[in-house]
Amino acid sequence: MILDHIGLNVSDAQASKAFFSAALAPLGVSVVMEEQGWVGLGKDGKPDFWFGVGGAPHAGMHLAFTADNRAQVDAFYQAALEAGGKDNGAPGIRALYHPNYYGAFVLGPDGHNVEAVCHRPEP
Repeated sequence: MILDHIGLNVSDAQASKAFFSAALAPLGVSVVMEEQGWVGLGKDGKPDFWFGVGGAPHAGMHLAFTADNRAQVDAFYQAALEAGGKDNGAPGIRALYHPNYYGAFVLGPDGHNVEAVCHRPEP
C-alpha cells in the first residue's frame, strides 16, 4: 500500500463508527482508537482509516478495502447492508478491471462509495 493512513470528515462520527465497524468487521478491521472526536480503524493495532467531525463532510469519495478472499467480500456486503448501507453493486467479478477483480459496493452514511475487493482467483 502506498498510503500510511487516510482521514475524512463525516457528518456524524457515531453513525459512521457504527456503520464502518459492522461493515468492515468481516475484513478483520476494527476500531483501534478514538482521539479528539476522531475514530481510527485498522488491523493489528494500527489505525489506517480515520474519520470524524472536523469540518464539512467530504462528499462522493470512493473507499476500497482489501479482502483476503471472496467470502470476505460477500460478508462485507451483507454486513454493510445490515448496518444501513445502500446497495451500489452486489458482489461479483468486475472483468473490466481484471479477470479476478471480485468486488462489492455500498453507499455509506455520507454517500461514500464503500467497496471490498479481492484480487485473488477463486481457489
